[in-house]
This record gives sequence, C-alpha cells and structure tokens, in this order.
Amino acid sequence: MVDDATRAFGEKQRYAFNKLQKRLRRQVGEAIADYRMIEDGDKVMVCLSGGKDSHTLLDILLSLQRNAPVRFDLVAVNLDQKQPGFPAHVLPEYLSRRGVPFSIIEQDTYSIVKRVVPEGKTTCGLCSRLRRGVLYRYASEHGITKIALGHHRDDILETFFLNLFYGGTLKAMPPKLLSDDGRHIVIRPLAYCKEQDIERYARIRGFPIIPCNLCGSQENLQRQAMKAMLQAWEKAHPGRLETIFTALQNVAPSQLADRNLFDFIHLERRRVPAGSCAEPPAPEADRLAL
Repeated sequence: MVDDATRAFGEKQRYAFNKLQKRLRRQVGEAIADYRMIEDGDKVMVCLSGGKDSHTLLDILLSLQRNAPVRFDLVAVNLDQKQPGFPAHVLPEYLSRRGVPFSIIEQDTYSIVKRVVPEGKTTCGLCSRLRRGVLYRYASEHGITKIALGHHRDDILETFFLNLFYGGTLKAMPPKLLSDDGRHIVIRPLAYCKEQDIERYARIRGFPIIPCNLCGSQENLQRQAMKAMLQAWEKAHPGRLETIFTALQNVAPSQLADRNLFDFIHLERRRVPAGSCAEPPAPEADRLAL
C-alpha cells in the first residue's frame, strides 16, 4: 500500500511538474504570438538533435498544436551526420511510439569536417554550416514553411555577450529570422524559456537524450565562459538575466552610435528653433529616422 506521506510527495511532484509545463507552454505561446512565428497552414520542421532543448521544443509544440487557434503541421527532422557511436535507432523508435511524423536525413558531414578542420581546432563552425545547408535543402524539397530550432533564452544571451566581447557587434540570436538566401523562415519558440526550466522538464519527461559530444569536439570555451559568467550574475543578482533579455527587446538606436542604424548626420534638420513653441519630435521618431 502507498502510505499518506508517499502519496503526498507524489502529488507535490505532479503539482510542480504541471506548474512547470504550464509556464513553458505559456512562454512558448507568447513568443509565437509576439513574433508571429506560426500561422494558419504552416508546415513546421522541428530540428530534433536528440538533446534536451529540441526534445522539449517538439513536446511543447505538440501540446500547443492540439489547442492552437490556427492549424499547422509538425514534422520532426533529425540529421544523422554519421558520427561514430551515434545511436541511430533511438529517435526513430521514440518518434514512432509517439506517432510523430518524422524524417531521418543521413549525410556524412562528420568525415568532411574531420578532413577539413586541422587537428585540435574546433569543428563546430563548419559542422553547423554543413548541417544548416542540409536542413535548408530538405525544407525546400518538402514544402516546409517554418524551421524551428531549440535555442532558448540563455543561448540568446550567451551569443549576445560572445558577439559583444569577441566580435565587436551588438547582435544575438533573433527569435525569428529570414535565411541569408531569403528562402527560409527560422523560428526559435523557446526564446523566452530558461535553460534551467528546460533541463528540469526534460529530466521529468524522461526524453531519450543523445549526447552532443559524439564528434569528440570540445564545446566552445568562450561560450562556456559566457555561460559561467551569466550563471554567476544570476546567482548574485536574481532577475538580472531577465532584465538583460528585456533590454534586447527595447533597443533605442538614437542612444547608441551606429551611423547606419540612425541618422545622426541630419539631426540639425529636426532641431526646434530657439524661442519656438513647437514640441520636440517624439522619441519614436528618433527610432524611425531612417
């Protein structure tokens, strides 16, 4: 028999999980609505690597699909890059059990990366470009209208500081973007979700996680440093990461220094003459000067 203490513990765990699931569903729904990520009739390709993020993305989208105000189709796509030790059976078995439409693309990009990248150098850059090319080609050939990636809020913040500290640019990962060739819309429905919540959700759901280090390449040390820095900030100052992410959504071009983004040269044309009763331009006008 199950005693009262065990039953109470189980109920408490279920309550905590339901609360977590509702929060993730709400955040994903808000991101989709805010950036109009998914529209009626879309065919959404969920890029499923087998990691916690893409598993959670697929799971939440499947949940939202059942009650969404618009009709859209989902297909899970995994790229088997022929890395040694890759458990090719795991995802097909999992997706078949769940009744999720899926495709497995077999493309030996691993050998290409190993042949081109010198020993000891990071393979991540070339690997990601090759992977992106394969997935874009699949999307074009199968009528995919949106490509969904599993990047979350912490990924976006880490990328922002990587570009700030090492690239000299103010840019991150946008929740929605048009590919360089202008043919594909890429969306990140987990943009508002914390990695900590995703880790917990994936653990409770028991997803069949495939490790991301099969290629033998070490994760970018600079990104690891950014992750450690952000975690330390959040620990010392709870809520700081939320504030930084909010800042990415409240950009004031006239208060920065990018001449291509704001017309500093012709500000004199908009200056109010001395003694005039005219009101100064609204702040919004500054943002739309170009």
